[in-house]
Amino acid sequence: MGIPIVSSVIKKKKKPSLVLTLSTAGLLIGAGSAAYWFFTQGQPLSRNLPVGANIIPQDALFAVSLTTDTQQWKKLREFGTPETQKALDKNLIKLQQRLLTNNGYNFEKDIQPWVGDEVTIAVLAPSLENKTSKQVATDAEIYEQSMVMVLPIKNPETAKSILAQPKSLKQGKWIERTYQGITIKQTQGQAGQKLSAALIDQQFVVITDNDKTTERTIDAYKNQASLATLEGFATNFSKTSNYKPFAQFYINVPIAAKIAAAAPNRRLPAQVLTQLQNNQGVAGTITLEAQGVRLKGVSWLNPNSKRVLAVENKAGSMQNRLPSETLMMLSGSNLQRLWTDYVSTSKGNPLSPIKPEKLRQSVKSLTNLDLEKDLLSWMKGEFSVAVIPNTPKNAAPDNFRAGLVFMVKASDSQGNLRQSAETALQNLDEVVKNQYQFKVEPGTVAGKPVVNWISPFGTLTATHGWLDQDVLFFVLGAPVSDKIVPKSNNTLASTLPFQQTVPSELNPPKGQFFLDMERAVKSFTLNTASPNQQALLAAIRTVGMTTAVKDNRSQQYDIFLELKKGK
Repeated sequence: MGIPIVSSVIKKKKKPSLVLTLSTAGLLIGAGSAAYWFFTQGQPLSRNLPVGANIIPQDALFAVSLTTDTQQWKKLREFGTPETQKALDKNLIKLQQRLLTNNGYNFEKDIQPWVGDEVTIAVLAPSLENKTSKQVATDAEIYEQSMVMVLPIKNPETAKSILAQPKSLKQGKWIERTYQGITIKQTQGQAGQKLSAALIDQQFVVITDNDKTTERTIDAYKNQASLATLEGFATNFSKTSNYKPFAQFYINVPIAAKIAAAAPNRRLPAQVLTQLQNNQGVAGTITLEAQGVRLKGVSWLNPNSKRVLAVENKAGSMQNRLPSETLMMLSGSNLQRLWTDYVSTSKGNPLSPIKPEKLRQSVKSLTNLDLEKDLLSWMKGEFSVAVIPNTPKNAAPDNFRAGLVFMVKASDSQGNLRQSAETALQNLDEVVKNQYQFKVEPGTVAGKPVVNWISPFGTLTATHGWLDQDVLFFVLGAPVSDKIVPKSNNTLASTLPFQQTVPSELNPPKGQFFLDMERAVKSFTLNTASPNQQALLAAIRTVGMTTAVKDNRSQQYDIFLELKKGK
């Protein structure tokens, strides 16, 4: 059959660990260099599903797909600085040597003439279903994952002629057997690996690192128990579809949670596992555009989950209140709901960055206020957090170089909650004055009343006041209140970087994010970043993201990275 010519693509000395597997997936997604593109023939929405969706079993841990279009890879290489381009070239050369050159193959000569527009790689988790409640899975069983590669055949005649003369294995030999009417070729006598290959319906070459895994893929194909038939998969994945993407990905959240929960000495708490089981999957599509890289993603809940999402998309106006020089903005629809969701998903989770109970205690001890009753109870409207640089003439060496600006609409479905906010602010002013010996003085900015906090050293540290009737603003650090009061005609929303970077297709949005990376890197030294991280950041001009909840079971994401272009 000649399938061995691509066997080297998945050679490895040992099975990958879950940590390595997920880290690799995260790297591919974050760098924009890998993801998953599904396809299934004769099914609804088949044009939106990638190669292998009707072959890869439903219990796949994750799957990624890459384009085989060399022009897209050349386009990717155009982005970045000389340093990042050099790093990309180095990694691509290593990848080509490992997969092809070292085994005597050339992609353009041996593979490209017959392979389709993209190739799919999936990782299957081990089956832990047969273990009793008293049995504990060993590390070997948990991390004994297997890999599947699906290569579509676009030119059968060329494929047959090239596959007719496979290169000999350096060690061992190939044997042939039949399973469910499909011929399987697998290695025998080869140390450290057990490669297996099958030709399905003369359309797909399927390569695995385990002969049992090959049988699982054939069963999934024959019994229609593949990703393509997984409930909610096709419907949600189609939301991220795009014409000729560079890459796409899919992550099976419940399977990943089961593996993590079964790990000895590292078991997830029951409440954390329950929260993870509420989620079904995360998928996304990466495309290359003229000025950068776009990622469209979607996450959806398990069909059996009792949890539902609130369809509350009310963000999209705070950028009209911020000045054009704003370096960063993060906005959302409802801060109180965001906190409630965070509490429910992080309860008992040892990996949560901030423990809800500790934050409550910190707010209470520092301000004598109840976080939820005194503060979040009236923060039910749109909110934003922004970083605004200080004006050079006002930026003395000892002063803050930027101001952190928080704005929130104090209202709910019943109306204005300004009085509740005023009461909380008065109590906060008293604590700052009496407990920390700050001067709390009234003032004005552009004719509007404000309250200033002045530190014992005489430096203006914070200012709070109102924009319009129900929008509270709070400035910490540099005195940048005059940049938002009064409302400027030259706003962040009117700038070209914001308009070109922050996606507008999801409208109205649940939340938005904007970061002028180029100016931020120039303005602030990131001492904690490694040289490689600094080089990566230096290649990015701006970052934009928009999210929206379209229904009570799924949430969509649209992310764009504007990148520099090298020579």
